[in-house]
Amino acid sequence: MSHPSVAEAAVVGANDATTGQAIVAFVTVKGASGAQGEAGESLVKELREHVAQEIGPIAKPRQIMLTPELPKTRSGKIMRRLLRDVADDRPLGDVTTLLDPSVVNSIKEHLAEGGGEDKE
Repeated sequence: MSHPSVAEAAVVGANDATTGQAIVAFVTVKGASGAQGEAGESLVKELREHVAQEIGPIAKPRQIMLTPELPKTRSGKIMRRLLRDVADDRPLGDVTTLLDPSVVNSIKEHLAEGGGEDKE
């Protein structure tokens, strides 16, 4: 969240064959133009390095997904459970408490189009 291009972020653990759990970050960018194409790819690399400098190399996310929005409850809390489902490519659980159920579908569609995803 301390990076000037980040409007909102959520971090979840995802299953990883090598380490058991890996860090996956979902990031909403200030001004959507920074999340497109080469600018998005460049931003993902910049964010990974930012995390390494601010927290340490061990905290670098395996994957950073640039998303148009994050799924939230009606009270405004980010639904990390749904983000874990997306990160692990599992079917979504109960979405009845979502403020806007279409957000998760838009995240999945955005990711299918290559939305700033970076894996190492």
